[in-house]
Amino acid sequence: MTTTKPATKPLNPRFSSGPCAKPPTWTLDALRDAPLGRSHRAAVGKDKLKAAIETTREILDIPADYKIGIVPASDTGAYEMAMWSLLGERPAEMVAWESFGAGWVTDAVKQLKIEHTVHTAEYGEIVDMASLNYDNDVCFTWNGTTSGVCMANGHAIPSDRAGLTLCDATSAAFAMSLPWDKLDVTTFSWQKVLGGEAAHGILILSPRAVERLESYTPPWPLPKIFRLSKGGKLIDGIFSGATINTPSMLCVEDYLFALEWAKSVGGLTGLKARAQANAQAIWDFCDNNDWIDNLAVDPATRSFTSVCLKFTDSRIINGAAFAKAVAKRLEAEGVALDVGAYRDAPAGLRIWCGGTVETSDIEAMLPWLHWAFHAELDA
Repeated sequence: MTTTKPATKPLNPRFSSGPCAKPPTWTLDALRDAPLGRSHRAAVGKDKLKAAIETTREILDIPADYKIGIVPASDTGAYEMAMWSLLGERPAEMVAWESFGAGWVTDAVKQLKIEHTVHTAEYGEIVDMASLNYDNDVCFTWNGTTSGVCMANGHAIPSDRAGLTLCDATSAAFAMSLPWDKLDVTTFSWQKVLGGEAAHGILILSPRAVERLESYTPPWPLPKIFRLSKGGKLIDGIFSGATINTPSMLCVEDYLFALEWAKSVGGLTGLKARAQANAQAIWDFCDNNDWIDNLAVDPATRSFTSVCLKFTDSRIINGAAFAKAVAKRLEAEGVALDVGAYRDAPAGLRIWCGGTVETSDIEAMLPWLHWAFHAELDA
């Protein structure tokens, strides 16, 4: 089948799953007020960091008694900090249905070597969260960035749990509703849904998590960059803008712009609607083409940020090579950049649909996907 190249291209072909597309109104001028060459401990720096924390709280509707800190090393640093500082007081339930969750399993099993039970599901499926023992600490991802499978809700997590819940929400925050009463530790990076710059993470602690930090000392040594308490007390400055190490004030300024843009589109409600519209356009495309499908098995747990797709045509001989070739064609035409599946995931495509992506760009890209598939099949 020979197809003609579509006439229209996306205005922004950036569909990477991290760092993600900048907000549509972003320009370099957005950074003009960054206090460059100034100490982050100066009044101007402290004010910017505090504004980032409190605007995050406002948009995500985080309870007033939850602590929010800006920490180094992106979501990975934030989650590692939580694991190393909090785990070990009781056994852990380690949950994974994609590569990043599997990484947290490795840390608990091979590095911390704590008592544990591992629960896994194949790519495209999800662990039965109701089957876990919540008297233990539970570590999981809310949205599987590399599998396109997410939690439908937090109903399975009991309110009267004895253990802590540690949630990696890096591709869910600002796109999905998070039930704060069910989450004791939540982490994300602003490079995801808000399209910020990389290398900074957000760590959110419930009062129960703070209580654990102040009453429990792990048996292993903690490097300075992981320490959240001192002398049995939370280092409260971390959660008011006194960061553990020096942050990039340029990145903070970029995040502040993204937060203000998020408010301009309706806050969390608006961001969710934008992501859902983007994902729905792709799901409709899959429904209308029998050669491509969602990797997520159950529509109720399909992610509407990191939408993962698989080719299903029986004529494809080498799935991995075919998917890479399709992604290469799309990039060469300048219509979809960085849409190959994650290296550890099944062969296919991964298209970011978070709120900074315009639905019109998704709709303009999809005919090109149709073209690239048939062009590669003909080849």
